[in-house]
Amino acid sequence: MITWPVVSLVLKGAAIAFVATVLTHALIMFLLSRRAVTPPTGPVPTPRVILLVPCLDEAAVIAASLDRLLSLPYEDLVVVVIDDGSGDDTAAIVAGYHHPKVRLLRRVLPEARTGKGDALNAAVSWVLSSDLAAGLSLDDVVIGVVDADGRLEDRVLEEVLPWFADPDVGGVQTGVRINNRHVSRLARMQDMEFVTFTDVYQRGRLHVGSVGLGGNGQFMRLSALRTLGTHPWSDSLTEDLDLGLRLTARGWRHVYCPTTAVHQQGVVEFGRLVRQRTRWFHGHVQSWRVLPEVVRGVRGAARWDLVYHMTAPFLLLVASLLTASFLLGLVAMTIAAWHGAPFVGRWLPIAYLLAVTPSLVFSQVYWSRERADGMSRLRAAGLAHLYVVYGLMWYVAGWRAVGRIVVDHTGWAKTARTVETDELVLPPVDGATGVPVLTGADVPLTVALPDRPAPVGPRGATSVRGDRAGRARTAHAVARTERS
Repeated sequence: MITWPVVSLVLKGAAIAFVATVLTHALIMFLLSRRAVTPPTGPVPTPRVILLVPCLDEAAVIAASLDRLLSLPYEDLVVVVIDDGSGDDTAAIVAGYHHPKVRLLRRVLPEARTGKGDALNAAVSWVLSSDLAAGLSLDDVVIGVVDADGRLEDRVLEEVLPWFADPDVGGVQTGVRINNRHVSRLARMQDMEFVTFTDVYQRGRLHVGSVGLGGNGQFMRLSALRTLGTHPWSDSLTEDLDLGLRLTARGWRHVYCPTTAVHQQGVVEFGRLVRQRTRWFHGHVQSWRVLPEVVRGVRGAARWDLVYHMTAPFLLLVASLLTASFLLGLVAMTIAAWHGAPFVGRWLPIAYLLAVTPSLVFSQVYWSRERADGMSRLRAAGLAHLYVVYGLMWYVAGWRAVGRIVVDHTGWAKTARTVETDELVLPPVDGATGVPVLTGADVPLTVALPDRPAPVGPRGATSVRGDRAGRARTAHAVARTERS
């Protein structure tokens, strides 16, 4: 007969094994991340770089993003903005850029608003049928994905492209920074979170062969995308994670480039942050459908690390239960002590060390990124304690996602942007200027970009390009209908 002492012993053993596994994995990633990272030597590739910027109601940020992208010092560069049925002036603002490096692709309902993955698939289909890929080997075309609020650093292509000298490299992921970290404590925590993930885990995985793609600041060979068929992105809520896993399973290697980053807005309202992370958690669970493909197609340490990474939602839920049991036990002992029982607190220092030590170690990695801005080691250590509390947010998001999965609730609203001020953006690259905001009536676009092949006509693909001019309120957009 199984008695409670036996059950209790088994549960304690399982909890110890769980904590040991998580800490051991973190330690391995940390040690690996301290090893040197060098790109391949030899001639630097000079591919055509096509940056895809999916947009849905991004009028608040798209102008600043386009200014930044157009000022990147690389000649063979094209920026393709996918307007996914926006109800604001996003398309009008982009059409106002009469610039030879800008294309505007518009999708309308019912094809529009079916997910970021669908929008990116439609854009790649159009690229393949347009003049942008004509006469070029697919190995000589690099597709980048930048969110509408993304700010690529001006040296990004100089740092990223050398990695593509290795023909086995299918994707390169930059670091991610939060550009409003100086004005919001919540944004600061997100910045610390991204730096920890990229500079510890992504950099460590570079030496294992299990680097993931993050959806913002990711660059991929067009030839690698084509190995996934005509629709490389899935309908997952985290289509970037899904894409990276499937490319890895097909033999492509991804690398993390630690010398440059994309800067994006952090969410400054707790409720919105929980909703965003709930969506990410839900999407991570959806990636489990790729697990058999990963197990079959990936070998060695990379396979086991990817399996571990894919089980992160389950591990997080287990961690939430352990944390809850710890807090309930602490409350129970405090109540008992209030009524005269001895307070057994010998294990509190151990609990503190287990909870805080990883964050303290990672905070020094964060300090190495922020010391140029005047951050001290002591302040970084203080932020580590706040980061432990911030991490509890994932428990809320995780169980909220479980509830949505149980009731089969898959509808999502995009994360809203805020109008940016000078404190929230990177200093502009020399040559970047403002852009006039045009009204929808100024843009003579009436045809849509479908997400599947369709005849030329009312549902064909429309590309707008020209020379940017703020001096005229009337946009003389050059519209071209392409078979997509």
